Amino acid sequence: MTKPPARLTVAVLAAAAIGLGAPAAYAAFGDGTPASQSDGSPYLATSLFFGTARPDGGQPVTDEEFRAFIDEFVTPQFPAGLTVQDGYGQYRDVHGVIERERSYELTLLYPVAEHDVNDPKIERIRAAYNQNFGQESVARVDDRTAVDF
Repeated sequence: MTKPPARLTVAVLAAAAIGLGAPAAYAAFGDGTPASQSDGSPYLATSLFFGTARPDGGQPVTDEEFRAFIDEFVTPQFPAGLTVQDGYGQYRDVHGVIERERSYELTLLYPVAEHDVNDPKIERIRAAYNQNFGQESVARVDDRTAVDF
């Protein structure tokens, strides 16, 4: 029997370590079946991606401006909680120019049954950011998941 390559052993150990520290939110397959045996409830995870570069060439949106936006426009709509992560991204603007910029990812978790109530709130948040900061768009991704708190 041959010994496995060192890289394979390290990869397996790293995967095991990550698995042991996994959070209590569990992914779901496309058919709605949870990826684990959790007792998680059916939720939607909406991610919004906010760029900070201003198309008119003005100063980028600052951390303070973004936090104030979250406090004023997002928290009142989703007081139960949210997550904001710093990011760096790029996109092709309406003129075909690739824009690279600091960005923020906002994640909202809510029960599937609350989609019809939350969808218009999320769209108002996107529109407000575009209007307040002169943005072309705020990207939105919705995923079904199972969540256990």
